[in-house]
Amino acid sequence: QVQMVESGGGLVQAGGSLRLSCAASGRIFSTYDMGWFRQAPGKEREFVAFIRRRIGSTYYADSVKGRFTISRDNTENTVYLQMNSLKPDDTAVYYCAASRAGPIMRDVAYDYWGQGTQVTVSS
Repeated sequence: QVQMVESGGGLVQAGGSLRLSCAASGRIFSTYDMGWFRQAPGKEREFVAFIRRRIGSTYYADSVKGRFTISRDNTENTVYLQMNSLKPDDTAVYYCAASRAGPIMRDVAYDYWGQGTQVTVSS
């Protein structure tokens, strides 16, 4: 089992930056692909970014491409989401999640989830 704890959320002005971290427990972190999702009030949870377990290939939602960067450090069991040029539309609770296989942009592919961290972008 993998347990994950997100951190790094907060309140930032539009155009600002935040870096989210997701610390995972267990020695098998490197065997999981990792993703970030977000859920805004009144909306469904949506895919944000993904990184493969070893090769490190990354994928992004069109809405964040060029502004967000996902990375991971398998020695520290941590995945990051660097968010730049933030917009009010980025306001949401952000979740990290671990997957062994499946469609990377669908939350059903993910086996473990963190508790979420709030990101609020003011205009």
